[in-house]
Amino acid sequence: MAQANSSIQPVIIAGAGPAGSVLALALAKKNIPVIMLEKHHSLPIDLRASTFHPPSLEMLDELGVAQEMIDMGLIVDRYQYRDRKTNEVAEFDMSLISDETKFPFRLQLEQYELTHIIGRHLQQYAHVEVLFEHEVVDFEQDDDGVTAIVNTPTGEVTVHGSFLLGCDGASSNVRKAAKINYGGFTYDEKFLVASTSFPFEEVFDNLSYVNYVSDPDEWCVILRTEKIWRVLWPTDPQETDTDKYLTDEYIQQRLHHLYDKEGDFDIGHRTLYNVHQRVAETYYRGRVVLVGDACHINNPLGGMGMNGGLHDAFNLASKLIDIIENNSDHLQHFAHYDRQRKDLAVEFVQNHTIANKKMMESTDPDEQAKRQKMFMETAADPDKAKAFIMERAMINCVRESLLVE
Repeated sequence: MAQANSSIQPVIIAGAGPAGSVLALALAKKNIPVIMLEKHHSLPIDLRASTFHPPSLEMLDELGVAQEMIDMGLIVDRYQYRDRKTNEVAEFDMSLISDETKFPFRLQLEQYELTHIIGRHLQQYAHVEVLFEHEVVDFEQDDDGVTAIVNTPTGEVTVHGSFLLGCDGASSNVRKAAKINYGGFTYDEKFLVASTSFPFEEVFDNLSYVNYVSDPDEWCVILRTEKIWRVLWPTDPQETDTDKYLTDEYIQQRLHHLYDKEGDFDIGHRTLYNVHQRVAETYYRGRVVLVGDACHINNPLGGMGMNGGLHDAFNLASKLIDIIENNSDHLQHFAHYDRQRKDLAVEFVQNHTIANKKMMESTDPDEQAKRQKMFMETAADPDKAKAFIMERAMINCVRESLLVE
């Protein structure tokens, strides 16, 4: 394997989540030295994103990790919008986009599996250093580089590099240190996600592995990962005792409302989280660039959050490689990244996910009937269904972003 050029300053990556890991591997493959700093003691294993859309799989295939993911994950080639009142099911068959992508499906796989796969790949590169229990808390920069100020178990240290990439999540210290405003809002209600091994596919007729379920009393999303079923519900924004949502009693009630079986469901992970719609005012400040949740977050309906972060990472990686290999102007490249990714986050991902939430949460019978009618008519028309899938699979928005000059 080729050795990194020792004259190149390392790129510092704050955060070893999906976006940071993808950036590290993309740069490593071009023999660019990387120092990745992760605040946890190891790569987290938790209940977060689990849907990989076709453009993400295409990008991950370029890095040589897509097939490993597919071998581990669950291929979902159809998804459904279900009306519990009428039992109508609108099914979207992703084979309709087979002429548009090598991956005409969603891959259901816990996001931590991706970071662990990439973590193993990064061990092959001597010019990549991954440091756990290292949290970037501040930075200084000048014309020659960036110095990250890092908290460690043994005290504060500094790490110097050419650029600092803030991939450190929604509460990004890098963004805060850069004094970049995080505009937008937080919804009043929280979302509850619980997992169970109960085989819903055996009790619901023709159930797909991804389902958006409308209900006059309570909408939900039911999806399967490679390991378990997950169910997402909204919660009451007026409820002050939010701890109750994480109790066995409450989750059992919700699961029994979904399917009233005898006895208790087994409950695995459970998470209650705030739901945000936010986009940073800028994605860069000098030699410091934000990626993924550090610069945009949205509600999870449609699985666009993590995928958008992966698309950020690939877009930025190609620009960094050109900057470092050809000594091109980093400010011009970062401004281009900002135009391509920030405007898209506002115009497509934010608007789409807000619309998805509004569409799901309406309990008005007439609105529900109109919504389901629209889904049924769209799914029944191959041209309309293909257009719908192209949009929801994020293919259109990725292609459109690349056209932005």
